[in-house]
Amino acid sequence: MAKKSKAYRAAAAKIEADKQYTPAEAVALARETGSSKTDSTVEVALKLGVDPRKADQMVRGTVSLPHGTGKTARVIVFAQGPAAEAAIAAGADEVGSDELIEKVAAGWTQFDAAVASPELMGKVGRLGKVLGPRGLMPNPKTGTVTPNVAQAVTDIKGGRIEFRVDKHANVHFIVGKASFSEEQLTDNITAALDEVVRLKPSSSKGRYIQKATVSTTFGPGVPVDVTSI
Repeated sequence: MAKKSKAYRAAAAKIEADKQYTPAEAVALARETGSSKTDSTVEVALKLGVDPRKADQMVRGTVSLPHGTGKTARVIVFAQGPAAEAAIAAGADEVGSDELIEKVAAGWTQFDAAVASPELMGKVGRLGKVLGPRGLMPNPKTGTVTPNVAQAVTDIKGGRIEFRVDKHANVHFIVGKASFSEEQLTDNITAALDEVVRLKPSSSKGRYIQKATVSTTFGPGVPVDVTSI
């Protein structure tokens, strides 16, 4: 196990043992214990009471954060004709059909989100092995397979995030930057958690959100009182 730095240990010491913090308190402490050298990303990690091996317990969704993520997402769009022109006008970083598909098939993944028009999904589908493991595969459930590709680009660049439970029933997502105010970060966390709760599978029994932490990129995780969610 990698040895933690002196600064990390000092930051972790500020977190009271066995205390569970409200989301607002966790945000304040995460900002305080994060790196002062960079504008760190603030993240939330959840442990859900679901079994991801069961299709009806796969939690996946999107949410538009009220104050954005503090990062301009790089978005590519698989489209042609008028849809491609609209995507370019909306600010997509790269737009194309066959050539772009071949570029991604060769291993290029220097982007944060991929959007596709429905008529191209027959071709884009073969990119599953490249995009699937990275969580970048366009999907109708997350609004990234849509005839209105321009709106999808606008939403993603405006601060829409996507989340998906992993095989260990964990969910991770970005909620902003340490330079955001505590109110902005709390608003973003609340919006994201509301959507996660809304997507609770009906077949999930017992406590749904079992653990939650807020942290910065290089800072310790601050435990959140899940009963306050």
